[in-house]
Amino acid sequence: MPRNYDLEERTAKFGEDIIEFAKEIPKNVVTIPLISQLIRAGTSVGANYCEADSAESRKDFEHKLGISKKEAKESRHWLRMVIKASPELDGKSKRLSQEAHELQLILITIIKNSRLNQLK
Repeated sequence: MPRNYDLEERTAKFGEDIIEFAKEIPKNVVTIPLISQLIRAGTSVGANYCEADSAESRKDFEHKLGISKKEAKESRHWLRMVIKASPELDGKSKRLSQEAHELQLILITIIKNSRLNQLK
C-alpha cells in the first residue's frame, strides 16, 4: 500500500476500507454487534481527526487527536474480535490492523510534538 501523508485523506481512506471489510463479514448473532462497533470506531478515526484540524485551541486540538488515537486502537480491538468470530478473514484484517496501528503511532507523535511546542 503506498503511503499517503495527507492525514485527513489517510484517515478517511481507513474508514472507507473498514466499511468495505465490514461488508465481507458473514452476518450472524455474534458478528452483527462486532460489525457495528468496528464501523463506529474505524470511521471515527477520521471524523475526530477532522475535528482536531478545526480545533479552537491547542487543548481542544490535543483532545480531539487523543480521541482519534483511541478510536484507532479500538479499531484494532474490534478487528481482533471479528477474526475470532470469522477466522477466514484473518488475512484481510492484518492490513487494516497494521494501518490502525500506524495511525495510532502518528497521532501519538503529533500529540507529543504539540505538547513539546507548547513548552517552548
